[in-house]
Amino acid sequence: MRYIVTGGSGFIGSNLADALAEKHDVVIIDNISTGRRENAEHFAGNERVTFVEGSITDLTLLMDLFPGADGIFHQAAIPSVPRSVNDPITSNEANVTGTLNVLVAAKDCGVRKVVAASSSSVYGDTPVLPKHEGMPPNPLSPYAVSKLTDEYYGKVFSELYGLQTAFLRYFNVFGPRQDPGSEYAAVIPKFITRLQRGEAPTIYGDGEQTRDFTFVKDVVQANIKAMESDAEGVFNIACGRRISLNELAAILMDIIGVRVTPVYEPPRAGDIKDSLADISRAREAFGYDPQYTVEEGLAETAAWFKAD
Repeated sequence: MRYIVTGGSGFIGSNLADALAEKHDVVIIDNISTGRRENAEHFAGNERVTFVEGSITDLTLLMDLFPGADGIFHQAAIPSVPRSVNDPITSNEANVTGTLNVLVAAKDCGVRKVVAASSSSVYGDTPVLPKHEGMPPNPLSPYAVSKLTDEYYGKVFSELYGLQTAFLRYFNVFGPRQDPGSEYAAVIPKFITRLQRGEAPTIYGDGEQTRDFTFVKDVVQANIKAMESDAEGVFNIACGRRISLNELAAILMDIIGVRVTPVYEPPRAGDIKDSLADISRAREAFGYDPQYTVEEGLAETAAWFKAD
């Protein structure tokens, strides 16, 4: 098979490209705006993998690259709630216009299916747990609005044009290659890097907010299984268990072997209080089955950060 991975130098995209390249030809498209060039450097000399530096906002580029592709794994985005709050126009351009370009190019080039990254942020702060795909969305940030818009575009392209689309609502993905350096970085890489230096992690709010943390290898599994199936629509991709940020910090302190008191700061705009996924729909539709507990994923992630 020949697959396209947009955002293939990013955290999730590069892990996905690794798995695909074991059996398939892969074309990575990335403009290195939020990804890291070094995430794709190990593909140098690999005849199965082609790296193209470019943006999904460039429809002409996509039309050149998509012919002959068996499927598109669409991971490219500006993946940050705080950044979208500060700069909604740029987030919309990448996340909405870019996704529309991917769908148009896939349709026009005769691609069978697009499997795309969505987000649990579309649920907002509704009190119902676990979150299931039939719930009314309630986005609280421009980022969440952009991901919900992508899902609606996917549904329309499926119904109007026959392009198969599956949008995977990721819940707090973590793992190797997640960038801790950005001011918009996710909580786990920030916690790990600070604890490995013996420094206190920063928690926004009281730390009792909960998340359904999902190891990246389970997300990779979900993408591939979704592509290999005929399943369409939206699907939660998560671990199916929630822990608080205070619990997260304690687990990481045990793994890394350091004890410090977290620093607590005011809550951030757009953040939600609690998150937990019902993953039964993905399990039934394409056999998604998480293989990693949070503790196992955190241990592997901490080991990677230490080695890196």
